[in-house]
Amino acid sequence: MAGKDELACVYAALILADDQVAITAEKIATILKAAGVSVEPYWPGLFAKALDGLNVKELISNIGSSAGAAPAGAAAPAGAAAAPEAAAKKEEKKEESEESDDDMGFGLFD
Repeated sequence: MAGKDELACVYAALILADDQVAITAEKIATILKAAGVSVEPYWPGLFAKALDGLNVKELISNIGSSAGAAPAGAAAPAGAAAAPEAAAKKEEKKEESEESDDDMGFGLFD
């Protein structure tokens, strides 16, 4: 769970991003001071360096999208012939592992 210092810096960075202002350590510290929040002095710098060169609004907009799956989808046509075979092998392994629990004489609900 995020601490008070981290959350305060996140909110300050979001305010700056919403106002389309560059996210810097000084600006985060200024917002925190105006809000009356005291944080360890290294937090604003860490957040500024972590968000340097990133479009925060774009990051927020893409939460839950399948942007991470796109590279895998692009590689799928090249290995499309191997995919059904791999899926069949995985199914066989799952069936074998379920049977092996029964062979031991005990199960989850015994």
